[in-house]
Amino acid sequence: MTISPVQILSPPAVIDDPSRSKTTTSKLANKIALVTGASKGIGASIAKHLGAAGATVIVNYATSQSGADKIVADITADGGQATAIQGDFSKLEDITRTFAQIKQTHGKLDILVNNAGVYSFGAIEQVTPEEFYRQFNLNVLGLLLAIKEAIPLMGTEGGSVINIGSAVGSMPPANSAIYSATKAAVDSLTVSLSKEFGSRKIRVNSLNPGFVATEGQQGFLEGDVYDMAIKSTPLGRVGQPEDIGPIAVFLASEDSHWLTGQRILATGGQTW
Repeated sequence: MTISPVQILSPPAVIDDPSRSKTTTSKLANKIALVTGASKGIGASIAKHLGAAGATVIVNYATSQSGADKIVADITADGGQATAIQGDFSKLEDITRTFAQIKQTHGKLDILVNNAGVYSFGAIEQVTPEEFYRQFNLNVLGLLLAIKEAIPLMGTEGGSVINIGSAVGSMPPANSAIYSATKAAVDSLTVSLSKEFGSRKIRVNSLNPGFVATEGQQGFLEGDVYDMAIKSTPLGRVGQPEDIGPIAVFLASEDSHWLTGQRILATGGQTW
């Protein structure tokens, strides 16, 4: 019996993170996307992944122009298209100005990612009206007003609204009463608006991360909280911003055309 020689195959090429490689997909070609709060963290990752998928990305920032400019530079260096626009989405005048600029420049909007948000944790004794309104004005009211402004810019082909919620909206830990309530509100209005705009082919979904290692989490990236986060996550690590970006691309694209009103937990299976 003759034994043929074994053919040794070369290992597959390593594929880089799409947000750091040249644009190789056009699934979001000709789409205009606004990502609020996109100068760092999860918002920055989402902006870069949308750019890598072919969208023209508007990188919104409230205070960090340098951060937003860096994200724009990253997107354009990788073959994408992006611009930065300042706007504090806790302020109505900034919201209306932002969308007026988008209408003037692009004439439409296909994808809105409501990522801008604030948070703080503390016992009930620390709750003040000022802190309540600080979180609700941006996390809920600002998000709602952004959607209100975006809808008229979404044409007959529809669009995708992606609200960045949080796992704490459905699994609130202690000392998070205000923040958890804002994210529960985001989940609720997501479902309501998905029903309101379904006939216009506008899909509305919540993308709810768990513990993600961002700049805002620096104080929690070691010690008991960090160890507990890893132990409570079946996939064995905390999340990274790069874990969230591809999910946003999925929700923005026609790959998710039959999904609306959904609250998607992106936690690595984490429960607490």
